[in-house]
Amino acid sequence: MTYSKQTFLYTAALAATLLTGTLPAWAQDALNQIPAEARTVVQTVRPEAIRAHMGFLADDALEGRRPGTRGFALAANYLQAQFEALGLLPAGDNKTYRQAVPLRRAQVNEAGSSFAIVRKGSEQPLEYGRGFVLSPNFGKATSEVTAPVVFVGFGITAPELSHDDYDKIDVKGKIVAYFNGAPTNFPSNQRAYYSSTSKLENAVAHGAVGVISCSIPTDLRTRMEATATRLRQSQGVTRWVDKQGQAQRTNPELLGVATVSDSTARALFAGAGRSFDDAVGWATRNTPQAFPLSVSVRMRTQTTTMPDIRGENVVAVLPGTDPVLKNEYVVHVAHLDHLGIGKPVNGDSIYNGAHDNASGVGILLETARLYTSLPNRPRRSILFVGVTGEELGLLGSDYFAGNPTMPGSMVANFSLDMPFFFHPLLDIVPYGVEHSSLSQPVGIAAAALGVDIAEDPIPEQTVFMRSDHFSFVRQGIPALFIKSGFKTGNPQLDGRKVNLDWRGTIYHSPQDDMNQPFDFQAAAKHVQLQFLTSYLVAQADTRPVWNKGDFFGNKFGKKKDVK
Repeated sequence: MTYSKQTFLYTAALAATLLTGTLPAWAQDALNQIPAEARTVVQTVRPEAIRAHMGFLADDALEGRRPGTRGFALAANYLQAQFEALGLLPAGDNKTYRQAVPLRRAQVNEAGSSFAIVRKGSEQPLEYGRGFVLSPNFGKATSEVTAPVVFVGFGITAPELSHDDYDKIDVKGKIVAYFNGAPTNFPSNQRAYYSSTSKLENAVAHGAVGVISCSIPTDLRTRMEATATRLRQSQGVTRWVDKQGQAQRTNPELLGVATVSDSTARALFAGAGRSFDDAVGWATRNTPQAFPLSVSVRMRTQTTTMPDIRGENVVAVLPGTDPVLKNEYVVHVAHLDHLGIGKPVNGDSIYNGAHDNASGVGILLETARLYTSLPNRPRRSILFVGVTGEELGLLGSDYFAGNPTMPGSMVANFSLDMPFFFHPLLDIVPYGVEHSSLSQPVGIAAAALGVDIAEDPIPEQTVFMRSDHFSFVRQGIPALFIKSGFKTGNPQLDGRKVNLDWRGTIYHSPQDDMNQPFDFQAAAKHVQLQFLTSYLVAQADTRPVWNKGDFFGNKFGKKKDVK
């Protein structure tokens, strides 16, 4: 990736930041672009306020803030009250602070569902939960399909990266099988995109009627047997519903969508021209591949659809002052929801979501307070949104990004989700920085605060697709998703280990509560980064743009502004 010279001037010499003293002369040009009033306001950040917001939102009384529950309603009321106290104006539906987000959940009825391998007229039925799991079908109470199976590698068509697993093979009317993930030689964010539900959309585009996904044996995170996969299946799937009452992003053309175990995947390959292990070898060498398997599969999916629930986004605005630019919005987003009450772990069944994502909401609120402390409002308007349903599939942000409540256009998005502050904030990974002109303001802000910028240290986690910023990218809006890097300043503390251990033991568990070693000074620096970066965007003469020839800019950037 390429940045300007000033963006790379992040050395230890920047310990003398704008908050504590003068900067080296070589960085002064960048810092001169931060007006004095912003430099003054940013010094008033309050770590204790972030702690207080998190303490309320992650309290057991809110019962994990699952959408549609009393706990989420309490969290939404709290966020609205804080917005009102700051003097922010309502920016939701009908001049309120709320945007209704209708949500519909569907769940597979395991007893009425089945999966069988058909070989030479003989059927081999498999056991639900051991050999396979199915995704619900929102359009049909019972969906059935029997068709030949074609293996299509990773199931990816990426001409810009010279990779097409569907090249020279016809899958119309067939079931496609593919590996989870994407080639390791793809750039990090493109790898994240092609590892996502874009695979389902691609299968539909090629005429497939069903999908079977499986994992490369070394990819433990996406295996069907993984706890997270089974948990999601047991809780069902939720989608937002449009004004015509139709659940969205459901791919109704696919009559069966299955995830299978390693043993089932190997059985599907039996008798094919290439073995399962050979296909794994081709995949690990990032080589496109496609060939028919010598079997058909019969899938039957029985789906129970639950009554819709009312999800809510909480939306507030600080109006801009420029007669023209006030109709352009810089959007700060953090998801308000978490997982609610679930399976007990060590005697605790409340999934409090302190770091995921009471932390992001606390940082958003303190960022909003800095904005309202300015002696002069910025030129562009600033939107602050607490979204629902992130844990259910980025639902609230997807709904808001496609159905904005304010006239005008959203020009930039900054999302906060698990920013990681378990050690001093010495470097950041601003996901999305290489795609747009947002690299300049975040570079200036990082320089001002003595923070290095690092590349994605864990591309295998496909972080770029996994939070609310991507809902805005999908609508053609440049976005940044800023998380802590691995530098700790302590040779005895391995930042990578801290991060991965947390993800492996605390993430999405009841132990994500306030009894964790948070560094609230680091959280305060996240506030400063968010504020300074977006302030520079709000004051600029021109709106952010996608870089010329950028992957996401080409794919989504031509969408028209919603008026």
